[in-house]
Amino acid sequence: MENFKQAPKFSTKKRVQWGLASFGGSIISGIYGALLPIFYLDYLGLSENAAIIYLIQIVYVVVNALNDPLFGILSDRSKLKKGRRIPFMRYTAPFLALTFVLIWLSPTAASGEWAIFWWMVIMTCLYDTAYTIIFLVYSALLPEVTEDEQERNALQVFASFFNLLGMIIGFLIPELFRNLSAVLLIISMIIVGIVGAVLIMYTTYQFEERPEFQVVDEPLGFIESLKYTFKSKSFVVLVSANFMGILVQSLVIGSMYFLADYVVQSSSTILLIFIFVPLIIGIWLTPKLIDKWGVVKADQYLLIISGCGLCLLTIMPINELIYVCLAIASIGFIGPIVFTNVMFAQVADEDELRTGVRREAVFFGVNALITKPAQSLALVIPTALLALVGFKPRIGDTIILDQPIGAFIAIRVFIGLIPGLAFLLAAFILRYYPIKGDYWDKIQKDVLVLHEEKHSKLKEMGR
Repeated sequence: MENFKQAPKFSTKKRVQWGLASFGGSIISGIYGALLPIFYLDYLGLSENAAIIYLIQIVYVVVNALNDPLFGILSDRSKLKKGRRIPFMRYTAPFLALTFVLIWLSPTAASGEWAIFWWMVIMTCLYDTAYTIIFLVYSALLPEVTEDEQERNALQVFASFFNLLGMIIGFLIPELFRNLSAVLLIISMIIVGIVGAVLIMYTTYQFEERPEFQVVDEPLGFIESLKYTFKSKSFVVLVSANFMGILVQSLVIGSMYFLADYVVQSSSTILLIFIFVPLIIGIWLTPKLIDKWGVVKADQYLLIISGCGLCLLTIMPINELIYVCLAIASIGFIGPIVFTNVMFAQVADEDELRTGVRREAVFFGVNALITKPAQSLALVIPTALLALVGFKPRIGDTIILDQPIGAFIAIRVFIGLIPGLAFLLAAFILRYYPIKGDYWDKIQKDVLVLHEEKHSKLKEMGR
């Protein structure tokens, strides 16, 4: 009879404690994403000099893309006394709060555009670096705290649920304070930064790392680590599908205002309700989906449902049916939000059996390097299509509804057809994901045996 310990399981209380870090981070990142565009264009007065914004974003994108694999490998190779994940989260959290607050204390137009440029370049890059460090290692910590797939999914469900709540609050807080006074806005940002950092730090005190992965494992070199990463078929397939998922999420969420203003001609809040409510409900159904079909098939089915909903949205003539299509489409977002991190945990398990080393962070880091351009592509596609059909931008606060017919078609294409086809392509790509069925069952057993061997070796080294 095989002799190894069972994978750790956690109570509902511990799962909530795990999700609180996601909640703290998503409030901060939600406000950052929602408030930054109007802060640039209106508050800082850069609407007439967009070149400054473009230049800031070029630097930001380069830093944003490169810091993920760098810190991923650094975390995997870390020999810090308190661990290779938790210390990065715990001690970077105050720095995240500080840089987040400093962004909103930028010099004004009276100080000159280059003063704004240097302040925002430095602060946004420092903010992104801090955010990357924390949530890259947070994602990497998930597969380490337990080998059990259902338990990993349960922890990810709570993290995703709290992430969605944080995103919603991130939309609401600026709306409550930004039109009252600049002082109240800054005070609210300070409170958000402190609360977010405290929640992240709180989570780090509720979980412990597995010392055998740091002490027993001999980390791979930088080049060797990258080589093994790209030699993993499982990783290449998963990151290819995830690229499509990131593209779809960025296209759909970023196009909501176009759909609201020019197609359904209604409040964008209603559209967001039809996206977030099915998401929040659906997240809690993922354990049953895994029990019935397994992670990969469940993800594929959700992607197909969502892809069909988005494609149908392209041709629906009645507003009410568009809302229904959007609600159906939102179901598929559950897959990329919940299942992707669970599958990256599978990739890390498979890789550990091949290399003998636990190195989740490099997979999450290289994934970010490859998929973050999808966010830029999600800006380019609508811009190119609207320019092609002669779209007429608003004049001041007045929306121009007298548009070429091609403009309305273009909006439906970049919020419906293109993301719909991308989700269907993602589902097809996952056909080639090899970690499933009997092969996955064998990996789970072999990983438990390997971890027990490492734990025993750790005890011997401590004698």
